Amino acid sequence: MDERLRFVARLLDGGTMTQACQEFGISRKTGYKIFSRYKDCGWRGFRIGADARSAMPTSCRSRSSGSSCN
Repeated sequence: MDERLRFVARLLDGGTMTQACQEFGISRKTGYKIFSRYKDCGWRGFRIGADARSAMPTSCRSRSSGSSCN
């Protein structure tokens, strides 16, 4: 969790995505994913535990449009 927070802080301090990703040893795709989570949920998007975002999918691609994922 700490690394992701430092990564986002680097971007907020004016670093470029490419520079930050190189510094932290991650791909740009991963960098954009981390930053997107921050933009969507703020710092709480990085919390671990019961209050963390659920990993449960929000849709089922293999189901027909009229059915649910339950």
